[in-house]
Amino acid sequence: MSEIKYRSLRHWKYELLEATKCEVDIPEAVGTEYITVNAGALFVHARYAWDGPSGPTFDTKTFMRGSLFHDALCQLIGEGLLDKKYRKYADELLRQHCLEDGMNKFRAWYVYQCVRMYSKLKGM
Repeated sequence: MSEIKYRSLRHWKYELLEATKCEVDIPEAVGTEYITVNAGALFVHARYAWDGPSGPTFDTKTFMRGSLFHDALCQLIGEGLLDKKYRKYADELLRQHCLEDGMNKFRAWYVYQCVRMYSKLKGM
């Protein structure tokens, strides 16, 4: 399991304390102050704040890394920096990271179904 370092916040739930990255199948090069996609990698820089796992769930270690990368990609999509076609990929990446970090298969399936349903409701 690849661990990330973060702390709890007041207005956002968490703040990333050290930069981290993951491989992504996204050929575009885009970015903001705290998020960069370039050369097949998603970089999330220190001080990035995110709300952690959303919905009817618990914030567990098996969910944190996946929620970080998912939120970062969804932010880029929401800001129009990445095409909406990457939303399903972001949801799949969330499931993949959750499984890699030890989440049981049923919970990872359930999480994936919830984010897919939400994205369909939002027209993504």
